[in-house]
Amino acid sequence: MEQKKPRILVLLSRIPYPLDKGDKLRAYQQILGLSQEFRIVLVCLNTGIADPEAFKLLNPICENVHVIRLNRISIYWRLFLNVFKDKPYQIAYFYSKTAHKELDFIIEKYLPQRFYCQLIRVAEYAKKYSIFEKTLDYMDALSAGMERRVESAPLILKPMLNSEAKRLKKYEEDIFTSFEKKTIISKYDRDQIAHPNHAQIKIIPNGISENYFEKIEVEKEFDLCFTGNMSYPPNVKGANYLIKKILPLINVPENIQVLISGKSPSPLVKRLAKKNVTISGWVEDMRVSYAKSKIFVAPMIIGSGLQNKLLEAMAQGIPCITTSLANEALAAKPNKEILIANSPEEFSEHINRLLENPELRKEIGQSGQNYVKQNFSWKYWNDQLVEFVLEN
Repeated sequence: MEQKKPRILVLLSRIPYPLDKGDKLRAYQQILGLSQEFRIVLVCLNTGIADPEAFKLLNPICENVHVIRLNRISIYWRLFLNVFKDKPYQIAYFYSKTAHKELDFIIEKYLPQRFYCQLIRVAEYAKKYSIFEKTLDYMDALSAGMERRVESAPLILKPMLNSEAKRLKKYEEDIFTSFEKKTIISKYDRDQIAHPNHAQIKIIPNGISENYFEKIEVEKEFDLCFTGNMSYPPNVKGANYLIKKILPLINVPENIQVLISGKSPSPLVKRLAKKNVTISGWVEDMRVSYAKSKIFVAPMIIGSGLQNKLLEAMAQGIPCITTSLANEALAAKPNKEILIANSPEEFSEHINRLLENPELRKEIGQSGQNYVKQNFSWKYWNDQLVEFVLEN
């Protein structure tokens, strides 16, 4: 008689569909990997209406899928009360005693042998359990990303964001001992976790899907491209930095065609549209946006973690220019696999050089593609994750 796989409960702060955000993509790919060795009971918190397509994607790879709805009025009340507490507002937003009772019922019903939490947002739900081994995926050092947002935030928001950065940093340290195992996306992010034993955190980067390496034959309509969820503050800032700071310094800027591609563009992004700047909004296949462009520019001034957009563009063989901050987690070789710029002048110099030299574009693009192929396979890193979660 074939022995059944062990059961693991995976807890997420939202349903991992559509795959339009970094945490959703990471969660979905890791569930795929974990499903090779575990029966997965997936529990997702949710504040909106679940897309029926999500269940078509998740049901075949999970034993059971549960969605626990968070009441918006209760969320606002918890956020108000949290002013007088010391936990991060992200914790107050996602932690509900009512939701925890539902989780208790699910655990009693399925009796998992492992518990896997993605992001500290949901870590409160796991703290009290001692009947199984728990793994926390920090994913990013959220406190570091918040600290960078403080620097460029409007004066009126600085006190609140600064308070949240400090709360996150303390919570990242405090929650460490509540989990037997911890993972994170990069060494750079691991080093930002304040706990003295942070070196114990296992580095599990993101990967890239095999289909991203398939060459797409389309006309190069755009000189420059930037992608992402265009309501996410680091991307909003990056898009504005590209159009307002970098573009005017490029040779004959009015002749440069720019594509800003990604879902939910904020009003600040929509206002960037003009004759030579296209704001596409949601696209069905982001690979086409990369393939239509000569150069990918990611002026990430704030944020944390490994940028999926860079992995995807590099996988398509598009030469990429980004900041030292964004390359911390990526660790590509400057001037070989990627180009690094930390000022509008440096970005424009790289762009001018690449536009004038097709052979250099090809060389940087090919080197970047090879780097991603060798270092960012979902299969390889999921195998590492499974081995880590299974080991005693």
